[in-house]
Amino acid sequence: MIVVGVDGSMTARAAVDWAAADAFRAHLPLRIVHAVDRSPYQVDRFGGSGGGDTLVREGQRVLREAVALARERQPSVEVTTRDVEGSPVAVLREQAERASEIVLGSRGLGGFAGTLLGSVSAQVAGQAPCPVVVVRGERRPRQGRIVAGVDDSPTSEPALAYAFQQADLRGSGLQVVHAFAPEIARDLDEVCAARHRVVQKRLMAFRDRYPHLEVEEIVRFAHPVDALTAASAEADLVVVGSRGHGPFGAALLGSVSRGVLHHARCTVAVVRAPRADVPAQRT
Repeated sequence: MIVVGVDGSMTARAAVDWAAADAFRAHLPLRIVHAVDRSPYQVDRFGGSGGGDTLVREGQRVLREAVALARERQPSVEVTTRDVEGSPVAVLREQAERASEIVLGSRGLGGFAGTLLGSVSAQVAGQAPCPVVVVRGERRPRQGRIVAGVDDSPTSEPALAYAFQQADLRGSGLQVVHAFAPEIARDLDEVCAARHRVVQKRLMAFRDRYPHLEVEEIVRFAHPVDALTAASAEADLVVVGSRGHGPFGAALLGSVSRGVLHHARCTVAVVRAPRADVPAQRT
């Protein structure tokens, strides 16, 4: 199941469009979720002011419009809705337990709103056990390319697996980017060759699984955020990993994934590596 959070904003509409297309390609149902968050307004659930009813009615309107858009874009996709009371982060974290993917707009009006890397996007991406996709609202021509960032640790493998799967489903090429800043005293050519061997080893199993995919390996002397941001200019999706060490806090997102979310020119997927002491969940 793919879950998309909506709040009535333009970027939430873009997220619905993206999520419906992903659901169609993956043959998965789509769940559209809206959070009824009373806390910013101090609205009593049983108060007589009518403010709570207004929030509920607005949420229902937002859901109706999102369902109409999803069915217009992908009529064959099974669509359900949830109007859930609670903070957006808590609602999405709970929904993520049974989702294969969470999709959010990059900016919004409230509920699932914020700046490109507002508190909701950062916390959900840092905490959700499934991939979190943050969609920009700007329409761009299809590039036919997925970009994946990879480092020299096994924790990048979930992000690689997601990137290969997305490239396969979309019929896109895949560009794997490894960027590094070596010590000045070391020979740059030697370091590049060693890093390239590490990337090739990391990709070996995925290449065997997806022999038909066109995969380009890029090894660069650069900061990873700069390299991935540059690559995003000619990509439909950038996939980055994030190490999860605990259940709380946006800081878990990591500097590279946060930087890419801030600066990338296309949609970004953050794929959190499972904690070593917690069994991986089935999605």
